[in-house]
Amino acid sequence: MMSAESHFFGMNKEENDQPLRRSVSSLNFKKLVPKLLRSGSMKNLFKPKKPRTPVEVVRQTRELLLYLDSGAYAGRSKRDEKLEQLDALIRELKGILYGIEDSEPVAEACAQLTQEFFSDDTLRLLISCLPKLNFETRKDAAQIVANLQRQQVQSRLIASDYLEANLDLIDQLLTGYEDFAIALHFGAILRECIRHQVVARYVLKSQNVKKFFDYMQLPTFDVASDVAATFKELMTRHKSTVAEFLAANYVWFFADFNSKLLVSSNYMTRRYAVKLLGDILLDRSNTGVMISYVSSKDNMRVLMNLLRESHKSIQLDAFRVFKLFVCNQNKPLDIINILCANKSKLLRFLDAFNIEKEDELFEADRAQVVKEIEEFQSTSVTCSGVLFKPIVV
Repeated sequence: MMSAESHFFGMNKEENDQPLRRSVSSLNFKKLVPKLLRSGSMKNLFKPKKPRTPVEVVRQTRELLLYLDSGAYAGRSKRDEKLEQLDALIRELKGILYGIEDSEPVAEACAQLTQEFFSDDTLRLLISCLPKLNFETRKDAAQIVANLQRQQVQSRLIASDYLEANLDLIDQLLTGYEDFAIALHFGAILRECIRHQVVARYVLKSQNVKKFFDYMQLPTFDVASDVAATFKELMTRHKSTVAEFLAANYVWFFADFNSKLLVSSNYMTRRYAVKLLGDILLDRSNTGVMISYVSSKDNMRVLMNLLRESHKSIQLDAFRVFKLFVCNQNKPLDIINILCANKSKLLRFLDAFNIEKEDELFEADRAQVVKEIEEFQSTSVTCSGVLFKPIVV
């Protein structure tokens, strides 16, 4: 039974002893703290970490990529833990290359990082593991690879040397357009790789170049637009390489360009294609190809049909190419026949054809085309080849 005193305070003996035990425990803890603080482990805990060098960051990234690529995960939680570590390392790599907040990147650190990155196939690992990374980390990784293409080490673009020895990676990047989850990331990397002439030449000489005509018609707008941007980079950056390619592959290239792109049922495909066609033909490096293209009545029919488009942007870009047919001083007879047969329709169209912004070059081109068409004499040739529909604005 409880004593009267215990009963009065509402506690039994065990409860009465608890404050005493807490007091002893508190005293023991106070004695333990100085010992812990003097121990090496606690000193290391409060000691600031030594920053990792760029080389160390690349090597640790490579180790985690190897782990991720192996697929030997010890459970999902372990994999997630490694992915978090990889996220942090890739952010750190990006910080070194691009700078952090207001601080500019350090050239020496960038050079060390670049040298180490390409020394032991880290790029191959990163491309292989990209689909397994978290979404934001994929974007960071793509930006890292893009930056590395421009980094010089001792005045050399070592990325170009690496890619020349590993051109199979370019095939992997190009076919990445078939996987919508990674298409934009692979596309961004591929465009930066095409900055190197050796890569552009490889793509143009491979059978993979034909895939652009199919990829540009993909139903996903963002992906198709990205493909168009990459195709433009491929066909306009390295002028001598492109001129050589077009001269050797003129027949099949423009046959596919016309049939798959310029007459595509997809508005954006037609728009990108006719603009790119103008960029190619108006480049001085491609003068020989341009003369061949504008000497074909079939090509001119395609462009005249594009002039009938209801979309002003396509009409304008089609006009940039159409004027080359009209102003060619050595027009074949069949070209003259078609222009003569459509003379009145063309003049009506050109009279009403205007653009919203004032453009002196456009006005001069239109005046020149009108002058050339007006000079056609219906008695000078046998006119034939009337288009099936009138041209309308």
